[in-house]
Amino acid sequence: MIKKHFYLFAITFLTIIMGGCSKTDNIEGNNCVANNTGIPTAAEVASLQAYLTANNIIASQHPDGFFYRIITQGSGATPNLASTVTVKYTGTLTNGIVFDQNNTGASFFLSQLILGWRKGLPLIQKGGAILLYLPPSLGYGCSSIGAIPPGSNLIFSIELINVQ
Repeated sequence: MIKKHFYLFAITFLTIIMGGCSKTDNIEGNNCVANNTGIPTAAEVASLQAYLTANNIIASQHPDGFFYRIITQGSGATPNLASTVTVKYTGTLTNGIVFDQNNTGASFFLSQLILGWRKGLPLIQKGGAILLYLPPSLGYGCSSIGAIPPGSNLIFSIELINVQ
């Protein structure tokens, strides 16, 4: 009888423990851990740093856990979350695949863009250009969006054409 209760307890315990894990929480090979805090994990930052180092890319680390390189500072208005920004941009994965781009100028409410853009674009002014290296928590996280696999580090080359 005691053995039967032990096995029942063990099976219940393992079911509870294993039930908390799913393929969307930690996808093998991409260090994706569901993280809705908007604060990159140490593993995400380390992964991005390793990519930059391996590719001899010099970029500054922002306190919010992403890396950036200002190409041109610009001299006009600085965007904030209430701004509408018009940008030309290219989004690539770290393997070089372009997943999105606009070469003519697209306008967006900054507050409706991914967190990495909301934090990165205020580093430049109208007329400026920046490269953003974003960990998953500041991009699309563990979601698969179009050609972007879950847990992807993202690279954006952005030219800030206008700020309203």
